Amino acid sequence: MTVLLRGPAKPAGTAWTAAAALAAAATAVVSAFAVDGGSRTLAVLPFAVTAGVLVAVLALTRFAAYVLLMLAVRSCLDLFKLSGPTAGTGSDGGAARALDPSTLVGVLFLLAAGLWLAAQARAGGRLRTSPLGLALVLVAATGAVSALGSARPSSSALEVLRILTVVAMFLVLEQLLPRRRMVRLVLLAVYVSLALALGYTLVMSLLGSPPSEVKGSFTRISGPFSQSTTFGRYLMFMVIFGCGIYRFLGRRAKIGLSVLLVPALGFLALTNTRSAILGAAIGLIVVAVLHRSARLVVALGLAAVAAVAVAPGVADRFAQLGEAREVGGGPTGNTLAWRAEYWSEVVTLANRNPVTGIGPNMTQRETDEAKKPHNDFLRAYVETGVLGLLAYLAMILLCLHTAATAVRRAPPGSLDRGIAVGFAGCAVAFVAVSAASNVISNVVTLWYFAAFAAMAGLVAARPRGLAGSAAGSASTSAQRVDRPGASASEASVASTDPSEER
Repeated sequence: MTVLLRGPAKPAGTAWTAAAALAAAATAVVSAFAVDGGSRTLAVLPFAVTAGVLVAVLALTRFAAYVLLMLAVRSCLDLFKLSGPTAGTGSDGGAARALDPSTLVGVLFLLAAGLWLAAQARAGGRLRTSPLGLALVLVAATGAVSALGSARPSSSALEVLRILTVVAMFLVLEQLLPRRRMVRLVLLAVYVSLALALGYTLVMSLLGSPPSEVKGSFTRISGPFSQSTTFGRYLMFMVIFGCGIYRFLGRRAKIGLSVLLVPALGFLALTNTRSAILGAAIGLIVVAVLHRSARLVVALGLAAVAAVAVAPGVADRFAQLGEAREVGGGPTGNTLAWRAEYWSEVVTLANRNPVTGIGPNMTQRETDEAKKPHNDFLRAYVETGVLGLLAYLAMILLCLHTAATAVRRAPPGSLDRGIAVGFAGCAVAFVAVSAASNVISNVVTLWYFAAFAAMAGLVAARPRGLAGSAAGSASTSAQRVDRPGASASEASVASTDPSEER
C-alpha cells in the first residue's frame, strides 16, 4: 500500500527490483541443481553469497542496524554449517570450515567493523577504549604473533580470525552503546537470538527430531549449534544475565523474558554439559547474593531438583566425575582424573616455545587424543606462550574489575543495576568454567558475553557522582519499572548527552 501511495515506481527502483528478482531466481536454480547432485556446499553457497551481498549493503548504509542483525541471527548460523565437529579428529575442517556461513559472516563483520571504527576514529580523533578493550586486543595480538610460528599457520590464522570477531564486537559496541536507546536495542537483539535458538530446538523436538548428538551413552541436546557444549554455554550466559535484569523490566518485558528463561533452563539441563550447568548455578548464586534475593536461591534449588527428576541423565553425567579413565581410553567420560592426566601431557608442549607458544588451535593436533586442553588458562600458555597467558589473565581480571565497578556505581532500582549484576554473574561463571573447559573456543557464545561486558563497561565508566543522572536518575527509573504496563524501553539505559547521538 505504501508503494502505491507513492505513485509510479522510478526506473532505477524497477531496475533494482528486477535485478534482485533475477539474483534470487538464479540462486534458487543453482541450489536446486546442487541439491540434486548431492553437494551440500554448492547448495548453501549461492544463498550465502546472496545473503552476504545484502548484509554488506546494510553494513555500509546502516551499520548500527547491521550489528543488531548480527547479534540476533548469530545463534542460528551453525544450522548451515558445512564442516562437521572437529573435536577428537585432529582436523580443523579445512576448506569446508573456511566456507562455513559463520566464517564468512565473521570475515564480513571484521571488514565492516574495521572500516567503521576507522571512520569513527577519523571523525572523533580517537576511539573510546576501555582497559578491557585493550586487553582483548592484546589477546588477539599475542595469538597472531604465535600463529607466525605455528606448524599449521592457516589453521592458527583461522582461529585468530575467529577471536578477532569477538574483539571487534566489543570495540564496536563500546562506541555504539552510549548512543540513545542502543542499550535497549542490543538487549532486544540478544534475546531475539535466544528466541530463535529455543524456537528451532522446540519445533524440531515437537516434530520428533530433536537436534542432538550422541556422546558415549548420553544423548545431548545441541540446539542450533553443532555441539551440545556450545549450546549449553550459550544458554548459561543467557540465563544468568536474564535473571540479573529481570526485576528491572516492565510487566510485558518480564512476561516475554520468563517465556524464554524457563525453556532455556530446561534445555540447559538436557545439553548434559556439566561445566555449563555448574557455571549457571555459580552465576545465579552471584546474582542472588548481589540482588539479596532469597527467592532466587529457592528457585535455583527447585530447578536443580526438577532437572534431576525430569532428566535423570544429568545425575548420571555428574556421577562420571568419580569414574576412572586413562588418557587414550574410551570416547566419553572426561572425568576430573582424565583432565588432570591430560593437562600434565599438554603442558609439556609449551617447552618448544614457552614465550609465544605452539600456535592457536594446535593442541588438538599435537596430542594422541586430538582434544583441546579443557582449560583455557593452560591453553593460553601452551598455544600462545607466556605473553598470551599474561594477556588472557589481564582480560580475566579486567572482566571481574569491570563487573565489580559496575555493581558499585549502578544506581539502586535501575536497569543499570541489573546489567551490572547480570554481568557479574556471567564473569564469575566464565572464570569458573574456563578452568575446566574450552570456553574461548565457543566464539559464538563470546559474542554475547562481549555484548554483556560492553553494557557493564558503560555503567562502570560513569563517574560515581553522575551515575544517577546518566542512568536517567534512579528514582525515575524505579518509577518507570514499578508502574504497571511499563515497557522495557522505558527502563533501558540511555545516554543523556545529545552530542553522542549520531
